[in-house]
Amino acid sequence: MRKLTYVAIVLVALFFTFRYCTTEQSKKEAVLEHSLLIQEQIKNVGKLVVTEGHFSEVFSYKDSKEVFPYLVSAEKKALVVVNADVSIAYDLSQLKYEIDEHNKILNITYIPEAEIKINPEFEYYDIQADFLNQFEAKDYNTIKNRVKSSLMKKVNASDFKKNAKNRLISELSKFYILTNSLGWTLTYNSTPITNTDTLDTLKL
Repeated sequence: MRKLTYVAIVLVALFFTFRYCTTEQSKKEAVLEHSLLIQEQIKNVGKLVVTEGHFSEVFSYKDSKEVFPYLVSAEKKALVVVNADVSIAYDLSQLKYEIDEHNKILNITYIPEAEIKINPEFEYYDIQADFLNQFEAKDYNTIKNRVKSSLMKKVNASDFKKNAKNRLISELSKFYILTNSLGWTLTYNSTPITNTDTLDTLKL
């Protein structure tokens, strides 16, 4: 009788040990599967997110040079119409992250900054120049640099940059939706992302 009881105890212990090991193995396999799924999502999102727009500007250029100080000056001027295609891009293939499988955390450590590209087309009107102060290559370079600087200010002051950030957040929100559905936690430099609205507060 004692032997039967001992055997029964051993069998029960083996059963629960086997069941525990099987359960733990299943959990590990599930975590690994989730980890691979998250990495696949990051790979799919790791693309160039581009927002494109168009800006126009009329620019007046004037330059004056003294030929004989306080007596004669030579002027040149031009009216420039600028049409520019502007793009703001986030290269998410540069995104950096860490995966903590033990604590089920996806921690994003680096989000690339926006790359702003301005491609202007210039049309020159009403070009006037005195004989002693002709237009030179440096004048056109000065105009281009001033126009690009002015356009950059316009881009920063407009909703264009905000719209580009919204597109970026839309892509990043996919990470939150996935991790949340798997029971994982999404963080940015160890700061928890508790909902999609939290992404709006990130300094990107």
